[in-house]
Amino acid sequence: MRLCVFIEPQLGATYDDQLAVAQRAERLGFEGFFRSDHYTAARGGAPGPTDSWVTLGALARETSTIRLGTLVSSATFRLPGPLAVAVAQVDQMSGGRVELGLGTGWHEQEHLAYGIPFPPVAERFARLEEQLEILTGLWSTPAGATFSYQGRHYDLTDSPALPKPVQQPGPPVIVGGTGPRRTPRLAARFADEFNVPFSSLAQTSASYDRVVAAIEAEGRDGRAPIVFSFAQTIVCGVDDAEVRRRAEAVGLDPNGPSAAGGQLYGTPAQVAEQLADFVKAGASRAFLQLLDLRDLDHLELIAAEVAPLLP
Repeated sequence: MRLCVFIEPQLGATYDDQLAVAQRAERLGFEGFFRSDHYTAARGGAPGPTDSWVTLGALARETSTIRLGTLVSSATFRLPGPLAVAVAQVDQMSGGRVELGLGTGWHEQEHLAYGIPFPPVAERFARLEEQLEILTGLWSTPAGATFSYQGRHYDLTDSPALPKPVQQPGPPVIVGGTGPRRTPRLAARFADEFNVPFSSLAQTSASYDRVVAAIEAEGRDGRAPIVFSFAQTIVCGVDDAEVRRRAEAVGLDPNGPSAAGGQLYGTPAQVAEQLADFVKAGASRAFLQLLDLRDLDHLELIAAEVAPLLP
């Protein structure tokens, strides 16, 4: 099981807060540092949002080994051509450590707050599909060739398909969600990794099964097998008292999560057992959502006491 740190800066975090977490996570041996791509949150506050790709570009120059990415960028936020340029540039800046999580977008209020169009869900899925076609097409276009595309929502004519990312044919693409039809199909066609966010073990396993069925129906054209991952909020402590303290500090139920899942909760041994259950379901990577970015001792505990217990 490979462990990644996942944060939600829209809840209230400066760039320096994010840098501290990323550098500590790198030093502790976490595989990746991923952040959400949001501009507002229900309980967010000062200092306000930080742009995800601006932040990751800066982190690319202030880290050296940890992988960097979004979970996930919204297809409503950026045109696919400029997004391909930004991600490829950050991949160059990091020496080939970038991953792109891309989704439809869902939070209408942040679109209203910053003047971003928010089309109906069917159109958002259509735009996401076209963006995935364009991004992967631009990155994989041979040097010296051009890329053109005609779709319902986007047209590209004789793009030089530059800059090129370090990773070829392009940075790994993560598609995630729990939708029963369109999401598995998009993952089967485009994704290097499929992520299930904040769901129970049973729901996560069922989502993986749907993607497997979609891959069998659509094929992978010789590509590598898809990686299965999941995201869960984590609350870990050396004993029950510390677990309760950490839960209360971020506004979670100190008595533990509900049966609906979405949270890893308990002592290191208990959290490791919960993570091992996801491994049995087919997952090989975990995105651990940390809600208190200033509690770096939490990261230290996970690295020292949970990671060594994992399969």
